[in-house]
Amino acid sequence: MERRRLRLFCSITFLLLACLLMPIQSLVYSDEDSDYESLVYYIPVEQTVERGLEAFMSRSIATAKEDGATHIILEMDTPGGAVDAAGNIALLIQESDIPIITFVKNKAISAGAYIALNTDQIIMAPGATMGSAAVIDGAGNAADDKTQSYWLSEMRSAAELNDRDPQYALAMADQRIDLPELGAPKGELLTLTAQQALQVGYAEAIASNRAELLDYLELGNVEERDMEVSFSEQIARFVTHPVVIPILLSIGSLGLVLELYSPGFGVPGIMGISALLLFFFGHMFAGFAGWESMILFVIGFLLIMVEIFIPGFGIFGLLGIASVIGGMLLASFSTASMLIYIAIALVITAVATVFIFKYFGNRGPMKKIIHTDSTSTEKGYITNKTREELIGQTGTTLTPLRPSGSAVFDKERLDVVSEGGYIGQGSKIEVVYTAGSRIVVREVRENKLREE
Repeated sequence: MERRRLRLFCSITFLLLACLLMPIQSLVYSDEDSDYESLVYYIPVEQTVERGLEAFMSRSIATAKEDGATHIILEMDTPGGAVDAAGNIALLIQESDIPIITFVKNKAISAGAYIALNTDQIIMAPGATMGSAAVIDGAGNAADDKTQSYWLSEMRSAAELNDRDPQYALAMADQRIDLPELGAPKGELLTLTAQQALQVGYAEAIASNRAELLDYLELGNVEERDMEVSFSEQIARFVTHPVVIPILLSIGSLGLVLELYSPGFGVPGIMGISALLLFFFGHMFAGFAGWESMILFVIGFLLIMVEIFIPGFGIFGLLGIASVIGGMLLASFSTASMLIYIAIALVITAVATVFIFKYFGNRGPMKKIIHTDSTSTEKGYITNKTREELIGQTGTTLTPLRPSGSAVFDKERLDVVSEGGYIGQGSKIEVVYTAGSRIVVREVRENKLREE
């Protein structure tokens, strides 16, 4: 009782101290904030543009707004990425009340160029480049005419949003536009250097570092804060990458298929479930998967577990796999893309499964999957009792043997089979071999019974 009272007293004291210190802490922060004239948030836009980056951008802009930021600077170095993710990021930028500036530190290619064109200003580092924004499909080929037309209209709108000449944005995505003076004749996409971008009005200034950037923006006595990608967001960005998704699905499906053919639950099952959990976690954190997709996944997982531990002729396993696939479709940002990823995973799984069974057979880890034990008399497996004591005994056929029939041995009627061909009724026979229920006999010709 004394210990409980002491713990309760300490807890109440801690809460009271926290309540007392919170106003003091807020006053300290307010005093610090009052020393600065501006608050600038730096948001890194790096690596591939995908839906994980979209989720990070949404959180970063919301945080900057809550903290009262006066400017947001996108520090960009990206080779481009998914068109849909870039479009959603552009909407976030357009809806922001806070001025957003792009600082191209190295390159703003493809979807990166499109995002930059949606911001209020573009400032580039001396060696930076921007452009080459042709839209391609998942196989690396040029997209169809409908998609190309949509993308060109988006590039034009992004340029006109901040009074930039749209012909250069179109030249970044359309090889038919002729701009030889900028190194982009017909047949080549436009990629602007920092000096070229400044020349055509696609960059407001060239800055080597943050200090020069702030000087151009005329921001003095500024508080600078960096948005950092959290560990969970790093996982989400990795998992939602268009290349990683089919890899995860392939590992997951292959692991589950191998586990269905092995007793208990082992490494293949753990590997498969881990890959699928990683897929769902990343998509949930990125904001694409809801609870309904997780519920379907959990149901599918439980059905697969039932199939593994209580075999049901594959019914539970098939239902479980169907439920997991349904959860994937609900978790995806694009049903068409997810169907392609699932198809890729199924093909990879089928090829890998055939390869494993063909080239490894029952060796190594496949010993668990492939049944190699055999039954034999030596091991004690007997389907029917072998009558070895009958060997050498003689009897008489009760029916003709063609080659099987009935015979009597010492008043015991048995089913027998002849060693050779036909043996007539009433013939004298001898047992020469027994194996289980099979009794092989041979006619004793020299003592054959004569017909009366």
